[in-house]
Amino acid sequence: MDVLPFDYYVASLNRKRNSAAAVFYDADGRVLLVEPTHKPHLDLPGGAVEADEPPWQAVAREVYEELGLRRTFAAPVVIDYTPTNERLSEGFVWVFDGGSVTESQAKALELTDPEIGSVALHHLDEVTDRTKPDLVGRITVALEVVNTGGFALCGTIIRYVSRTGIRIPISSRRGDWCLPRGRPLRG
Repeated sequence: MDVLPFDYYVASLNRKRNSAAAVFYDADGRVLLVEPTHKPHLDLPGGAVEADEPPWQAVAREVYEELGLRRTFAAPVVIDYTPTNERLSEGFVWVFDGGSVTESQAKALELTDPEIGSVALHHLDEVTDRTKPDLVGRITVALEVVNTGGFALCGTIIRYVSRTGIRIPISSRRGDWCLPRGRPLRG
């Protein structure tokens, strides 16, 4: 039997794209969203995880670059698998709890990253036409997890089971799933 050299085997392994973001929120249920200059929609502060960089360091770096905030991030509240689409290969989005932020803190942020045009607190239902559906779902799940504890493993979020067992519909994509706090949910 021919043995494949280890370096060839390693080179053949799939590489997944990773991004890391932080969800910041206020007491009124609003979420801090950035307006990127390179995308047509609002987004969470964050970005691509670079080579040899763990997601929790990537989100800290991105939050500092985009918002000028130095924060330490530990465990994610959501890890969302995103399948290959017409523009991007499959990957994972790591969402971390950024903590509470006030209106005055949000307005005082000094944006120095040319990739960010503006930043503001928004109620999600007021910006659905300016965000991607997957992002709204991801944020909804993240906020639920922040309020109830634990974390959620998701696959292009369709719905979420809260601690009370109530299913909250988010989108209707076929084959989507979410495992909040280890409890399976299938569409």
